[in-house]
Amino acid sequence: MKLQPDKSDAQSLTAHGPGWVAINNEKVEGSVVVGSRGERFEWNCTRFDEIGPEHFAQLAQLGAELIIFGSGSRIRFPQPAWLQPLMAQRTGVETMDTPAACRTYNILAGEGRHVIAALLVERPSAD
Repeated sequence: MKLQPDKSDAQSLTAHGPGWVAINNEKVEGSVVVGSRGERFEWNCTRFDEIGPEHFAQLAQLGAELIIFGSGSRIRFPQPAWLQPLMAQRTGVETMDTPAACRTYNILAGEGRHVIAALLVERPSAD
């Protein structure tokens, strides 16, 4: 019995590394929002401490069933008040590090769900 479709038409996160992710094999340097229904735009933040309520209000306007927040190289949670616009419309929010968010997005998008990945892509430090 077949449980998965042969091919999904959703954008796919095909790779990631320090300071970049690849969307359908196109390298993108910087934070990005990508969705299973073709949504894609730059997310104006380069560090976790630059994220604020306006970033999540922007995501609430997309009408997705689930937002996956990739918080960078390690898991860090947004302030609960920032999620209020999403909670008000009963949109799920999951927080994980960016590599895990890429994997999770691909699975859910492949299932045909309306999912958005909001990915914080931090620039590597110049140590």
